[in-house]
Amino acid sequence: MSVSVRIPTILRTYTGGEANVEIEPGEATLAGLINTLEETYPGISQRLVSDTGELRRFINIYINDDDVRFLDGLQSATPAGAQISIVPAVAGG
Repeated sequence: MSVSVRIPTILRTYTGGEANVEIEPGEATLAGLINTLEETYPGISQRLVSDTGELRRFINIYINDDDVRFLDGLQSATPAGAQISIVPAVAGG
């Protein structure tokens, strides 16, 4: 079963303007989901994961309502039917 991924406005150029995409991850982890996103929407993973293979500091990802940084990071489980939210960090004053 697929998971639903909310795409922030700044990354929608990779998804053809789609705000929500349904993904069948090849592996039931966040890393697997990002790999599948990259296969479907080339270039998007570079915006989410650094060259060292870590989640970028300015990107927050939630599985349902849980921040993956407080779960298992990129190895967090993405169960069927989950809602994944990609949220760019906002800074300023």
